[in-house]
Amino acid sequence: MPGSLESLDLVGVHIPYHFRCPISLELMRDPVTVSTGQTYDRSSIESWVATGNTTCPVSRCPLSDFTLIPNHNLRRLIQDWCVANRTFGVERIPTPKQPADPSVVRSLLSQISSPSSASPSSRLAAIRRLRSLARESDKNRSLIASLGAHRTLLSILFSSTDHPGDLALESLAVLSLFQLSECSESDCAAVASEPDKVSFLARLLFHPSSIEVRINSAALIETAVAGTRSPELRAQVGVADGVLEGIVALLWDAGASNPRAAKVGLKALFALCLVKQTRHLAVAAGAPNVLVDRLADCSSNTDAERTLATVELLCRVPAGCAAFGAHALSVPLLVKAILKISDRATEYAAGALLSLCTAVDRCQGEAVAAGVLTQLLLLVQSDCTERAKRKAQMLLKLLRDSWPDESAGRTSDDFACSEVVLPL
Repeated sequence: MPGSLESLDLVGVHIPYHFRCPISLELMRDPVTVSTGQTYDRSSIESWVATGNTTCPVSRCPLSDFTLIPNHNLRRLIQDWCVANRTFGVERIPTPKQPADPSVVRSLLSQISSPSSASPSSRLAAIRRLRSLARESDKNRSLIASLGAHRTLLSILFSSTDHPGDLALESLAVLSLFQLSECSESDCAAVASEPDKVSFLARLLFHPSSIEVRINSAALIETAVAGTRSPELRAQVGVADGVLEGIVALLWDAGASNPRAAKVGLKALFALCLVKQTRHLAVAAGAPNVLVDRLADCSSNTDAERTLATVELLCRVPAGCAAFGAHALSVPLLVKAILKISDRATEYAAGALLSLCTAVDRCQGEAVAAGVLTQLLLLVQSDCTERAKRKAQMLLKLLRDSWPDESAGRTSDDFACSEVVLPL
């Protein structure tokens, strides 16, 4: 709903008190009734219970159970009221989708895992229904994961690695929807520890006719690597033939038209580059060039942070510094990122620049020409992290012989900074 409820009050729109949630005092979008008979907005009462409260917020009576019953009649009245007041800018609240029923999810999983009693078409329909439920909400995904869906879906996915059919690819699509927190370490290790499974996923990264299959494969690889504590298993995935090449190829093909491909590809590449043994392989696969390309076209701060973090990791190996140093846009984009995105992004950009300027002399002049002096002096005066400031100070000292002539004779006091002194 646009605007605040207070603004509606100012133009004379009276909002019935029983349409407001007693907890948030906002217009209810999904009213539900608890065991005491009181009605609340679903999100508000769920947050109340999630913080450990066991009583009804209004009556203070103990909740005999935590079942939330949708109040359809009240929701329809609220929707009618929204329609009646649409001339005041009130939008009709959408009809909410109800959380998945655990018994329905159990039935679907039973059908999916019973090839002897269910036909391939019915199993496929059940997987697609499960995928639809998983897409609807985080709550549904948590429920599906809690009922052991991962083991069933992984079994189907890897049952026929030579010629994966619709059942396997649909299972992969469902698995790609789960967050890392919803996956057990044993499930992740079960993928990362089997070279044949990793090779199968690497082949899917080059699926000839479906970028969705490629995205889903990259998502599962990222989950398996990030969810595995063993450095050896993580490295085993990263060094497998085709994995890094497939991730880099996905990022190239993502462009600006497929943000999910870009997001998943960046997450997978970052997870793989956290392992030291894989960084030189990532460089050989062409990661530096695609990262610079993505840095120029990041659609969100999170993507930009992850891209810069991966750049800094690859700059820790000589081949990575050489590759980034050879790209004309590396230094200007890193300088531009300082203080423009977030504290984390600033720290990563400063760290990458420090590595580049240390390893490649030409980068020092490029950084100065791109305006790094002003950025670094602002950085050491800012509220950024101490690590970012230390990197900035080290970079200033490194570049002291590269400042342009007009900077000579100026000290950091000219910039209200006493921590770094420029050469006289």
